[in-house]
Amino acid sequence: MAKKILIMDDDPTFVEYLTDFFKDNGYETCFANAAAEGFEVLKREKPDIITLDLDMPEVAGPLFYIKFSKMDEFKNIPVIVISGLHAPDRAIKKAVASLSKPVDRDALLKVIKKTIG
Repeated sequence: MAKKILIMDDDPTFVEYLTDFFKDNGYETCFANAAAEGFEVLKREKPDIITLDLDMPEVAGPLFYIKFSKMDEFKNIPVIVISGLHAPDRAIKKAVASLSKPVDRDALLKVIKKTIG
């Protein structure tokens, strides 16, 4: 069974780009454009890893992370920050990686493979 990646980003073009990229590399995907939807998708899909944009509508990425990481069933899901904001590596200290947009596909795939296989 393929590992599943939750893409949290409010840019539909970027979500489509990552979806195609991950599927081409053998991963299943699901996505959410905002935090409320993200919690629904987390519960329904039970992803193996999350890519998280920091600049999200309504609830920012770091606040979404704080909320879901306090929930027992989700607290061990690894997170990769992918953001266009300056210094994304400082936003979520427990992230397995922090990458800037435009994302380096090779670096992203390397982190995914290292983290979930």
